[in-house]
Amino acid sequence: MSTIAQRLKELQIELPTAGAPAAAYVMSAQTGNTLFLSGHIAKKDGKPLVGKLGLTMNTEEGKLAARSIAIDLMATMQAHLGNLDRVKRIVKVMSLVNSTETYTEHHLVTNGCSELLFEVFGEAGKHARSAFGVAQIPLGACVEIELIAEVE
Repeated sequence: MSTIAQRLKELQIELPTAGAPAAAYVMSAQTGNTLFLSGHIAKKDGKPLVGKLGLTMNTEEGKLAARSIAIDLMATMQAHLGNLDRVKRIVKVMSLVNSTETYTEHHLVTNGCSELLFEVFGEAGKHARSAFGVAQIPLGACVEIELIAEVE
């Protein structure tokens, strides 16, 4: 069993089947050793997890949504690469948080994704990051996250 697969098992995380694009794009694209993952939205029971931080959701709920997106991002990487041990480094995470104009804890929401990537990939999971508040996300989802990784 691979190192990353062992960590996922220890964390009791089973990767779902990678999602399909909802419009005219691909879920992953690789050029050289750089893998780009399209934005993944938060889902619950296979449907968009709809909500607005600061109005219908609190920071802890948003953080859990971002954590679930990290799992979906790993599923997409697994589908693209065949083995998550091919990930040399998570380079960048960009997070969009559907929020009110007065909400200011986007960075704490995004920690749900970042912290899980650290847990799974160790030092290779430490990444640069941006977190933005936006007026709306496709399908009304509460959070959307994209990722860039260096791969073998």
